[in-house]
This record gives sequence, structure tokens and C-alpha cells, in this order.
Amino acid sequence: MRLIRKGRVLTALLGAAVASGVTTLVLILVEATNVLLPTDTKFGIVFDAGSSHTSLFVYRWPADKENDTGVVSQALACQVKGPGISSYASDPEQAGQSLRGCLEEALALVPEAQHQETPMFLGATAGMRLLSQKNSSQAEDIFAAVTRVLGQAPVDFRGAELLAGKDEGALGWITVNYVLGSLVKYSFSGEWIRPPEGTLVGALDMGGASTQITFVPRGPVLDESTQATFHLYGFEHSVYTHSYLCFGRDQMLQRLLAALVQSSRALRVRHPCYHSGYQDTVPLATLFESPCVHSTAPPDLTQNLTVEGTGNPGACTSAIRDLFNFSSCMGRQDCAFDGVYQPPVQGQFYAFSSFYHTFHFLNLTSGQPLAAANATVWEFCQRSWKLVEATWPGQQHWLRDQCASGLYILTLLLHGYGFGEDTWPSLEFRKQAGGADIGWTLGYMLNLTGMIPARAPVQWRAQSRSVWAASVVFAVLTLVAVLMAAAAQLPWHQDRHGSHSTGRPQP
Repeated sequence: MRLIRKGRVLTALLGAAVASGVTTLVLILVEATNVLLPTDTKFGIVFDAGSSHTSLFVYRWPADKENDTGVVSQALACQVKGPGISSYASDPEQAGQSLRGCLEEALALVPEAQHQETPMFLGATAGMRLLSQKNSSQAEDIFAAVTRVLGQAPVDFRGAELLAGKDEGALGWITVNYVLGSLVKYSFSGEWIRPPEGTLVGALDMGGASTQITFVPRGPVLDESTQATFHLYGFEHSVYTHSYLCFGRDQMLQRLLAALVQSSRALRVRHPCYHSGYQDTVPLATLFESPCVHSTAPPDLTQNLTVEGTGNPGACTSAIRDLFNFSSCMGRQDCAFDGVYQPPVQGQFYAFSSFYHTFHFLNLTSGQPLAAANATVWEFCQRSWKLVEATWPGQQHWLRDQCASGLYILTLLLHGYGFGEDTWPSLEFRKQAGGADIGWTLGYMLNLTGMIPARAPVQWRAQSRSVWAASVVFAVLTLVAVLMAAAAQLPWHQDRHGSHSTGRPQP
């Protein structure tokens, strides 16, 4: 009888263990949800070697991609100390050395284990384009020096190259529309979707040596040389884009002063774009060394030029207009200036780089109407140099050019690109959008991610907290039941062994 009772207890415990175990299994399987575990993060490094300075940007994106294009965000922006690499024509090795500081910051940010798989690229823009025209061997020496330094970094260095103006404009357009969410958006249903076509915005970029305009026109692009097409997030985009070399801010200022020198035929120039009371001495040799300057140079370039400001915005505007060839577009609706084809502007535009910096200084980035923008620039130009210096102390090295920059932007936008009273409100002057600097580098990284293999996200199963807790409880009960069954079985075996040894049945 005693053995029978113990056998029943053992059977009950084993039954409880089986029931509890089955319940645990059901809880694990039922109401479980397939989830994607966090994926690895990939990194990319891009140097923007502009005419006046070089910047480094580090971007990151999840290893799993959306329609073969990474979802990229900016992780670091670093301003390289010193001028642009084209300024090191006489000392090319220093062009490479100047990049080391920002490079070290980037390498410190990217996990060491991912260095070898992190792509790095240097793109040189209009400053190096001009140097390549002027002295191709000097440009090659600079690229070689830059390659030696960057090639030693423990990353996947993709090279240092001259970026075409057309690419610079198109990639800037990609950046603007990406950060605004106009290329791809995450829907409430948990899917990546393409926003409506009308949400795409145009891009206006201005550096030191060139300026770019890029947008989606109403009709087809009739000149194939101004069309750029690319594939992002599973969709194809086609835009109009053109880059004007020598129409960047710094080259415009240099061309303007050279033209005034040529018209004055003297070593003393009255400059209408400089504030009244301003005076400075400029070496003639540096003024006429740029390939953008086509004015006839004085016979003796060893002399210095004296420049006096007159603060005359009307005369300044006339001098700036002379830098354009508007007559080549007379009677044509699809022409900007210098005979360049351009469809009529349409839609919203983001103006960045020097467009933004100049208008930000003039407090014109808050959507002021065209009349207010004109009045503000003219009023600033008519201030005396003494008043300007007192208002912005310690910044004389760039203050003198703000008047000319403001009037130049107005001339380019209104008379060059064809904006008017009705389309002016579509312009927004911005430095950043979505936490990222606006420029060609982010657009380049978005295109580059198409060459980086996607990694499928890891799939796992997850339960709600209550189901998970119940699973744990029943798992513990299963374990207790098994242990109790084992404990009960041990004396049962001992009792049976004892009964067989004596040969007498147990009472």
C-alpha cells in the first residue's frame, strides 16, 4: 500500500510538471511578435574641399537599408584649420597635413572595429577646378599630397577627386530634399513611402568660386547637358542643374575689383560697394592671378592699389550687372545669363552656403518680402565705414564685402535666375535642415550607400511583459514539480530495494 501511495504521488508530480511545461510552451508561442533586433551602425567620412576652406563630415546609417539606400544622419562636422587646399599650390604637402586634425576627430568617433569598413572620400570643388585650369601640375601635386595623408588612415579610402560642378549641384539637391523628408518618409503604418512629387524643393548653392542652381522643372529638360538623373529609395529622379564657375562669392568680388581697376586706369580706385570712409591697399599681382579675371592687367603688377569706398548701392549694382552677360538671353524665356539654358524657376527653393551667410548677417532669413530685402541691403550699403566698424567690432576683414555680397545675391536671383515679386516668397535661406548641414556631402554619402552591401536585420520573437512574467512563473512551477518528483522517486527506489532484499512484502 505504501508503494502504491508513493507511486500515485510520483505520477501526480510528473503530471503537474508536464502540464506546467506545456503551459509555458504555449505562453512562449502564443501572442509572440516577430521583431527586428537593432542592427549595426555603419559610418562614412567625406571631406568637402572648397575654395576658401575644407570641412569634414561623418555620417552614420543603420546596416539594413531602405530600397538599397541608407537612411543617413550627420554624426560630426569639423572645420579644417586654414584655407582651402587650392591655396597650398606653392606648398602641396601642407595641403595634406592640414587635414590631420579633423581626420583624427573622425577616427575617434568611429568605433575602431569598424575603421576598415568605413568609406572615406575627399571631393574638391571650384577652387581646385580653377587651379587645374591655371596650373594642372600644381593641382596634381596637391591631390597627391592629400592622397598620401588620407591613404595612411585605417579606413576604406575611396580617393581624392575633382568634383564636377554638375555633380555638386545635383548632390546638394539630394541633401536638401533628404533632410526635409521629401525623398522618403516613415509612415504611421510602419512603412517607408515616397512623398508627393510637389514636395520636392530646389537648391541654390554658392561657394567661393562657383554657384549652382538645381530644381525639378514643370516640363522636360531640353538640354541634356543640364540634366542629372539618379536612383534613390527605389525611385528615379531627374532634375535641371547648372554650375557657374567664377560666379562664386570670392571670385565675383575679385572680378568686380579688377573691372573697376581697368575702368579707372589708375592705381587709386573708388569702389561703390565699399562703405564711405573705407580705405585699403591691395597688391595688384594677387588681383589678376585668377583665371576668372579677364580684365586687362596694368603693365606693372608689382605695384599696390589704393581702394576707397564711396557707399553707393546704385553704382555698385550697375558694376555687378556688368559681370553678367544678360544680352545673350534677350527674348528667350528658357535662358538665365551668359547664354545658359534654364527652364523658368518653379516651386520652393532652399538657398544655402554664401546665400545664407550673407542674408543671415543682414537679418534677412525670416521670410522678409522682396521690397524689405532690397531696402535692408541698400540701407546697409549707405552706412559709413566708421559706423559699420563700431557696430561689428573686430570683424573688419569680412565686413567690407557684405554690401557687395548682398547686392550680388539680389542681382543673381532676380536678373540671373529669374525670381520675381511673385516667386520671391518661395525662397528660404538656410544653413541646416533636420540637424544636418546643407551641402553636397550628405547627398554624396546617400549615393555612396548604394555601393555598400545591405545587412538583413536579425529577426527574433518578443512577448508582452505580462505574458513573459506568466511564462517565467510556469517555468519555475515545472522545475519545482520535476525536482519534487525526483525527490519522491529516490526513497521509493530505496523501499523497493529493501523489500526485495528481505523477501517480505511491505505492509
